Amino acid sequence: MSAVAHLRITLAGAERAVAAGTTYGEALSADGTTVIAARADGELKDLAAEVGDGETVEPVEIGSDDGRAILRHSAAHVMAQAVQDLFPHARLGIGPPVENGFYYDFDVEQPFTPDDLKRIEKRMREIVKQGQAFSRRPVTDGDAREELAAEPYKLELIGLKGGAADAGEGASVEVGAGELTIYDNLDPKTGERRWRDLCRGPHLPTTRVIPAFKLMRTGGAYWRGSEKNPQLQRVYGTAWESREAQDAYLTMLAEAEKRDHRKLGTELDLFSFPAEIGGGLAVWHPKGGRVRRVMEEYSRVRHEEAGYEFVVTPHLTKSSLFETSGHLEWYADGMYPPMEMEGAKYYPKPMNCPFHITIFKARGRSYRELPLRMFELGTVYRFEKSGVLHGLTRARGFTQDDAHIFVTPDQLADELASLLQFVIDLLRDYGLTEFEAELATRPEKFVGDPAEWDEATAALRHALDKSGVPYIVAEGEGAFYAPKIDVHIRDAIGRRWQLSTLQVDFQLPQRFDMEYQAADGTRRRPYMIHRALFGSVERFFAILLEHYAGAMPPWLAPVQVVGIPIADAHVPHLKAVAEQLAARGIRVEVDEGDERMQKKIRNAQKAKVPFMLLAGDDDTAAGAVSFRYRSGEQKNGVPVDEAIEEITDAVARRVQV
Repeated sequence: MSAVAHLRITLAGAERAVAAGTTYGEALSADGTTVIAARADGELKDLAAEVGDGETVEPVEIGSDDGRAILRHSAAHVMAQAVQDLFPHARLGIGPPVENGFYYDFDVEQPFTPDDLKRIEKRMREIVKQGQAFSRRPVTDGDAREELAAEPYKLELIGLKGGAADAGEGASVEVGAGELTIYDNLDPKTGERRWRDLCRGPHLPTTRVIPAFKLMRTGGAYWRGSEKNPQLQRVYGTAWESREAQDAYLTMLAEAEKRDHRKLGTELDLFSFPAEIGGGLAVWHPKGGRVRRVMEEYSRVRHEEAGYEFVVTPHLTKSSLFETSGHLEWYADGMYPPMEMEGAKYYPKPMNCPFHITIFKARGRSYRELPLRMFELGTVYRFEKSGVLHGLTRARGFTQDDAHIFVTPDQLADELASLLQFVIDLLRDYGLTEFEAELATRPEKFVGDPAEWDEATAALRHALDKSGVPYIVAEGEGAFYAPKIDVHIRDAIGRRWQLSTLQVDFQLPQRFDMEYQAADGTRRRPYMIHRALFGSVERFFAILLEHYAGAMPPWLAPVQVVGIPIADAHVPHLKAVAEQLAARGIRVEVDEGDERMQKKIRNAQKAKVPFMLLAGDDDTAAGAVSFRYRSGEQKNGVPVDEAIEEITDAVARRVQV
């Protein structure tokens, strides 16, 4: 009798011997419901796959980030199967998991209707209940083409498998890594194939493991993201590890809809996007302009205190500037087309950084001037596709609070630590308190000296460690020219927003041949740090508006106080109070309209004004006001001086009420 071959794996930190042919599911004693996949030496695997010798094996739980992605990818397959069951002529595009859900693209004769979505979801539930098995099998290019001959988009992906990263959004879940695989959905009783899809996987063991899902909406999407390609129908869905998790997500979505900054912008008369001007180009109304001015002025004051120099640069430039910077080579698709004048091409600027470099180079620089911190509220223009425009968060014209800091190499680490702390402190002043960060490191394809990359990455890591902000390392996710820190915040309903960026750049100083005179008299090249704090004023405004559900803290509110008289006879008293408040810098109005007092209170509450000062006969006689808050709480007979002090104190301390 021959001995059974054994393999050695590391599991839960301990080395174990297992028989050859052992699956990951067996090695992990996985139930296939809680633990739904494995991670072997960092690579995700199906539970049915066999372990390899020497691997470190870890369980992947369904509620983890990787587990949710696998769950959602599996749900996308179930949805595509349901669509082709109901619409046999539908041709398959791509169906990846995305944040909080999944989608699949289909080529169909008619767009899907709401009733179609109900039918698809019903069919999905039937497939889930059947418990069809997800079964992986490698195939040759030829076999894949033969099997998928009726799927033209899959055939195109097969031809692109070596360049999956460039094949379009979501393509990497289907092809790549040098091997083609197909996943079959198998009948649990007969083993008969019910459906198949080109896919890299991994997947859940069976469809029955999908605990909760819901189809959300449909929309158009160009194949592989190009307007030159056919437009497909995209169906979006969400899937979660439990009904409770899904219900919480759907509740959050309902709350997010109430907080949508586009809706609030209209209701509160803050900004609009006139069709006469063009998509993605906002105009700011007086109330929105007030908030924006306060935001910008406070930021200016804080930057002055931190030693920044203010600069101003034009909105357009000759093409030669962006040729030198490389933007015309790397970023032309995101730029507006040029204007030709006097034999030269002029572009609206998509970035401020090359302009700031010209200021640095306007004269000779000494090491004594470094670090040199330049700051600009610079408006830029980027031609975003109309399908991705989204109010102020994805616009074509916006103002960046852009800073570029020029340092000597030995100043880099301390300057980055100081910059990150400045970013965190200023965001806290706007009422944001939950921070996370990502350190994006050198990708496979990069330019520059690896030693400089290592130095910059170490300096960024030092800044994060010193700040105490929790962070993850996004290996290989840096731009091809520089590593960076991205700072994320969580808003009042738990959504994660990417805000501030710190990026070390060696390439632009080299492309522009930047120099400073060192202490020993030699000419040396500075390092350049890109720092966007808000990202853009518009996007930050939108995030704050949604975070506060339109009820901005008093220091940011467009109208901080409304005086509401019980009768016309009480208007002079409130006007006198308003004059005192205005003298203290408070934005105050007195409602002299014809509505009754209760209607005026409702109007002020609807406008989300922080403070209402009411006055009747007793208040006027006593030199007092009835002090009413946004919450509806009210204090009567408050002396005017006390009311003014309470309001000005809340504004000065930037607290929420």
